[in-house]
Amino acid sequence: MPKMKTKQAAAKRFKVTGTGKILRRKAGLRHKLEKRSASSKKHAGKATLLHEADYYRISRAIPHNL
Repeated sequence: MPKMKTKQAAAKRFKVTGTGKILRRKAGLRHKLEKRSASSKKHAGKATLLHEADYYRISRAIPHNL
């Protein structure tokens, strides 16, 4: 059986917490920021937990980080 390789695209986009939860970044901080309020930009800058429906797929992409 060959070794499982980490998908580097996923490794750059997701982080794993100490308890094994997966963090992701929120969308919407690339352009057209002058139209958005300061609070919406501030909340978009924070990381959030990955939804449980996506957990299996992403955990297979970063097997060694879990």
